[in-house]
Amino acid sequence: MLKTIALAIVAAIAALLIFAATRPDNFRVERTARINAPAEKIFPLIDDFHRWGTWSPYEKLDPDMQRSFGGSASGKGATYAWESKGKAGAGRMEITESTPASKVAIKLDFTQPMEGHNVAEFTLQPQEGATQVTWSMHGPSPYIAKLMGIFFNMDQMIGKDFEAGLANLKTATEK
Repeated sequence: MLKTIALAIVAAIAALLIFAATRPDNFRVERTARINAPAEKIFPLIDDFHRWGTWSPYEKLDPDMQRSFGGSASGKGATYAWESKGKAGAGRMEITESTPASKVAIKLDFTQPMEGHNVAEFTLQPQEGATQVTWSMHGPSPYIAKLMGIFFNMDQMIGKDFEAGLANLKTATEK
């Protein structure tokens, strides 16, 4: 009887591991908000890492987080690195594309709690006196992320942060 239970457990674990291997090799999370402000007012808050404290939900994860800025003051070439002993982990961002009042693309490298290399993009599209702002992140999904994705819905987890950040941008720019 114990052999049967042990074999069933081993088979279940093997099935889970095989199923994880069949999941997509890439991921994408995206959220959009309509902000009643011109793109020219929203864009500087995204294009300048020094101003992310105004709206980014990640800036509030750890009040003791160590931050460093480099490269350009804003726009292409601007860098931002952070290190936290708390929930924020550690990593580095670099703006790789900056099209005024239209798009910001960021190379996003996480080093802790686990390594990851992704791209974050912000697009701003004028719409009848407002701006549609889309925040997305995409990148490779290594095996461990595929396995974790079986138990945790990463789109919902990251998506909630994006929704909060977009709501903060809305509050900051609709004044």
